[in-house]
Amino acid sequence: MAINQELLDILVCPQCKKELTLAADKNWLICDNCQLRYPIRDDIPIMLIDEAEPLDNVNG
Repeated sequence: MAINQELLDILVCPQCKKELTLAADKNWLICDNCQLRYPIRDDIPIMLIDEAEPLDNVNG
């Protein structure tokens, strides 16, 4: 089961309130403005700033 598109359309970054995009692997929501990614676990977005990871950690 995947995340509903209607839910994705209304979710925003909890830090800056900007739009999020779904990562290609569908395991993360990405905020390009904050350079953070929020995990998706069991089809539930974890929208806690403390759970976010910096995008610069993605490539090493």
